[in-house]
Amino acid sequence: MPNDSARHYAVIGGGWAGCAAAVTLAAAGSQVSLFEAGKILGGRARRIEIDGRTLDNGQHILLGAYGASLKLMKQVGVKPAEALLRLPLQMRYPLQAGGEGMDFVAPRLPAPLHVAIALLRAKGLDKEDKMALARFSTTARWMGWQLHEDCSVAELLERFEQTPRLIRLMWNPLCIAALNTPPERASAKVFLNVLRDSLGARRAASDMLIPRIDLSAILPQAAAAYIGQRGGQAITGTAVGRLHAIGDAWRLEDRQGGNLGEFAGIIIATGADAAAQLLDGARGPVSACDTSALHALAYEPITTCYLQYAPTLRLPLPFCALADEPQRRAWGQFAFDRGQLSADAADAGLLAIVVSAAGQAIADGHAALLDGITQQLAVDFGRPELSIPQWGKVITEKRATFSCTPGLQRPTNTGLPSGLALAGDYVAGDYPATLEGAVRSGIAAARIVAA
Repeated sequence: MPNDSARHYAVIGGGWAGCAAAVTLAAAGSQVSLFEAGKILGGRARRIEIDGRTLDNGQHILLGAYGASLKLMKQVGVKPAEALLRLPLQMRYPLQAGGEGMDFVAPRLPAPLHVAIALLRAKGLDKEDKMALARFSTTARWMGWQLHEDCSVAELLERFEQTPRLIRLMWNPLCIAALNTPPERASAKVFLNVLRDSLGARRAASDMLIPRIDLSAILPQAAAAYIGQRGGQAITGTAVGRLHAIGDAWRLEDRQGGNLGEFAGIIIATGADAAAQLLDGARGPVSACDTSALHALAYEPITTCYLQYAPTLRLPLPFCALADEPQRRAWGQFAFDRGQLSADAADAGLLAIVVSAAGQAIADGHAALLDGITQQLAVDFGRPELSIPQWGKVITEKRATFSCTPGLQRPTNTGLPSGLALAGDYVAGDYPATLEGAVRSGIAAARIVAA
């Protein structure tokens, strides 16, 4: 519990960045008030209720390299081994249907031997493909996974002489999954950062971690309990409308002008647009802050299609890659069998199909998207019954991530007055818009305001 002299801080936004910031401050003995406009903590990675079902607003994958996220889960009492299914690095397509695909699974051996063995055993790749992948890994390691000048991922793959099949089945899906930006306009520097910390690190860092429980339970609700146990509070359904700089303190108001309290420091952990509005509308010296980088960000959508089948239906694996083909409206990129992942019997027969960088996929509406994906599943898995689900729902986060383009100048905390910091996956850092990027940013922001 904080003592009577503990400084009181406010965190605006209860997503993963805000939760990370609030936990970091509370762990240091400070009193924290976490304000979230929505009813449920988690931001763009949260639990939702639809048609009487409990779902996530999007299916996520974490990596073993997400050290800050895993450490934070343990800190607030969540056991990653129970909350997440850990799978070795893999890209496994449904080959039995006779379509294009591959089966690439890294064994649990020390790095980089695990990738070398996976290459030797991989199905669906010929000798030229395997040589190209080995060449990429070797050259990138020699370069220290760094570029002096940024370029697109597509340009990087061409420079490394990657084969069309390898680009289609390995690099493009990994790029879209990591950066949520098509390779033709995705930053090669940021992509290499992710590869450095996964493929280029210890073997466990490349493991894929898939949630077994809902996203709000993995971190946000445990974070709220942790904060409460230390004298703080997580307040949902309360939107901050304005902040005032008053001497060495800060006062917050809700959107109706009501006083939410005075604080020693403020962390703005909202989305970039909301952060810009708060800074632009602030009173005091903060009103002179440059918010141009916040306003300049462009965004990419992510869509998750939930499909309910008979409870006895199971895919060959809990997690499969899919070959997306826009010309046949086959938009799915990854398929998750929630029945194999979750201990909840209600999830039996429930599939989650992810479409990253989904702008083109959602252009013709949800009904067309669902029809295209169900036909894709039926063909790719060779199972006609997958074309007729009992129930389907499309959930799209239209501004799921910022568009991670080459040379992008992301917002920083430089120039903000003392006691104020930004937190979010869009704040300048090594990573793209990922849960790990959000958590790292929240921790850094807490250290800034408390310094």
